Amino acid sequence: MSKGTKANIVMAAALLPLFAMNLAFGAVDIPLADVVSILIGKYDGDGAWKYIVLNARLPQAITAMLCGSSLAVSGLLLQTAFRNPLAGPSIFGINSGASLGAAIVLLSFGGGITVGSVTLGGFMAVLAAAFAGAVAVMMLLLVFAGMVRSNVMLLIVGIMIGYIASSAISLLNFFATEEGVHSYMVWGLGNFGGVSLNQIPVFAAVTVAGLAWALMLIKPLNALLLGEQYAENLGVNTIRLRNQLLVVTGLLTASATAFCGPIAFIGLAVPHISRMTLNTDNHRHLIPSTIFTGAAVALVCNFICTLPGENGIIPLNAITPIMGAPVIIYVITRRRY
Repeated sequence: MSKGTKANIVMAAALLPLFAMNLAFGAVDIPLADVVSILIGKYDGDGAWKYIVLNARLPQAITAMLCGSSLAVSGLLLQTAFRNPLAGPSIFGINSGASLGAAIVLLSFGGGITVGSVTLGGFMAVLAAAFAGAVAVMMLLLVFAGMVRSNVMLLIVGIMIGYIASSAISLLNFFATEEGVHSYMVWGLGNFGGVSLNQIPVFAAVTVAGLAWALMLIKPLNALLLGEQYAENLGVNTIRLRNQLLVVTGLLTASATAFCGPIAFIGLAVPHISRMTLNTDNHRHLIPSTIFTGAAVALVCNFICTLPGENGIIPLNAITPIMGAPVIIYVITRRRY
C-alpha cells in the first residue's frame, strides 16, 4: 500500500470523530449517548433533542462535508488547469454570479420570485436564483473559452466577469430596502445550516456526480502537469480538457454556493494542505485526499462556529479565512512569488 493511499485512509477515518463532534456539540448540550440513541432510532426521551439532532445537526454536518469537498476539488482542478497556486472557485466569477442571483431575489424582489404559475419564496427562491446565476456565468465562460485559447486571458476574463457582478450587487444594495440589505448580508456570511434533510439528496447527487467526473480526469490532469505541449503529444485535447474542468468546477461551485452561500478560502487553501500532507502532485492520490481534507476542514469550521453555545453561532466566513489565509501566506513565502 502506497504512502498516499495510507494517508487517504487516515484522513477518511478522521472524518468520523469530526462528524460525531458536530452532532454532539451545539447551542444545546446533548449527551453523546443520547445522540447515538437518536441516530439508531432507540431514543424515547426529549422530543426536542431528537428534532435538533435529526433536523438541524445531522443535515448541517452532511452539508459541511459535501460543500467542503466540492469547493476543495474545484480549487485543485483550477490550480492544475491554470498552473496557478492562487486559483480558486471564486476566481472565475462563479461565486459572484451566484451572489448576484441571490441579490436580485433578496434586494429587488423581497425574497420571492414568480415564474408563470410557480411562486418560490424564502430559501428555495434564493437557492434557485443563486444556482441560475452561477450556471449563467459558467455558460458565459464556456463561450469565451471557445474564443480565447490562452489560459491567462481566460483567467482575466473570469476576474472581469466577477467585477461586473460585484458592481451590479453594489447598485442593488444602494437602491434596496434596509431589510433586503440585511437578508443579503446574512446570506453572504455563509451557512451550512440552511439545508434541510429533504434537500440533502439533491445536493449530494450534484456533488457526487461532480466529484466522480473529477476522478475520471486523473490521467489527463497528471499529463497536464508536464505542460500543455507534452500533454497534447500524449493525445490529450487540452482545449476540451479545459472546457470539461470549467463545467465540473462550475457545477460543484454553483451547487455549493447556492446551498450554502459564498464560502471563502476552502477552495483556495485545502488543495495546498493536501499537497503538503502527501508531498505529491499525483492526482491519483491528490484528488481523494482533497475530497477528504475539504470535508474535514468544513466540519472543523462548522464546529468552531458553534463554540459560543447559547450565546449564538459565529458566521462561517469569519472562521474560514482564519484557517485558510495562513496556509496561503505559507505557500507564497515558501515559493517566494
